[in-house]
Amino acid sequence: MRTIKEKLKKNEVLVSDGAWGTFIHQKGLGSDECPESWNLTHPDDIYDVALSYVKAGSDMILTNSFGASPFKLAPYGLSDKTYEINKAASGISRRAARNDVIVLGSVGPTGKLLMMGDVTEKELFDGFSEQIKGLTVGGCDAVLIETMSDMDEARIAIRAAKSVTQKEVMCTFTFTLTPAGEYRTMMGASPAESVQMLLEEGVDVLGANCGNGTAGMIEIVRQIREVNREIPVLVHANAGMPELKDGESVFPETPSEMSSQIRDLILAGANIVGGCCGTTPGHIASIVKVVKG
Repeated sequence: MRTIKEKLKKNEVLVSDGAWGTFIHQKGLGSDECPESWNLTHPDDIYDVALSYVKAGSDMILTNSFGASPFKLAPYGLSDKTYEINKAASGISRRAARNDVIVLGSVGPTGKLLMMGDVTEKELFDGFSEQIKGLTVGGCDAVLIETMSDMDEARIAIRAAKSVTQKEVMCTFTFTLTPAGEYRTMMGASPAESVQMLLEEGVDVLGANCGNGTAGMIEIVRQIREVNREIPVLVHANAGMPELKDGESVFPETPSEMSSQIRDLILAGANIVGGCCGTTPGHIASIVKVVKG
């Protein structure tokens, strides 16, 4: 398997996958169940989600491990299965991936705040290390630390990853538009500030996910490229901004509407494009047509 950087030298733009959670709920996940536990109890259902994105034409797919840190698993009584659940998650996506499809081990935020004393740096480091060990042994090709808002937590996750694997390490932050018209994380970091920290920590790929539709991501990528023109940039945009319909949040962008903006996202400087909330295999297939065409 080539590294992501090697693949990008051959293909100027790569396509990632889309949302997972919605599909797992459609397969019967209860509101009180842990999505990541299905790696052990319903592996065939998780395999189907992964395979749907491979069939849609994704160059890389994620693992069902976003909330599989010991901190997120603890409320379900599953923290002692952190390694096992992550190993299974990686193995399922590896099985679904074709030989040339990259598997990204997904690592999300813990929900714990260092500044509030919820957790210590060592506890975070050890927790991320255990999660990433499982993902690595399970067969992922790279580690994607995603949806981060706290630069300190992201830094610890990156260092934990680098301590347990030689695989490429990627990191994305989530930015929202403030009333002042600036893109910031929930903890106040700007795209430029996050890029500088990620470069210092030596990540292989950086970028943004969630929080914005493709239109918002275009401006975020432009701000990233003002800091650095060389490092690969990954973007997982939502299918538009959520709207409330019949008491539920829905993401309004159709596959054609989302893919129509991909060219501008690439021109802004994105090297890897995919989806987050609200995106489906249909969205990804439409993006693939734009990128490969």
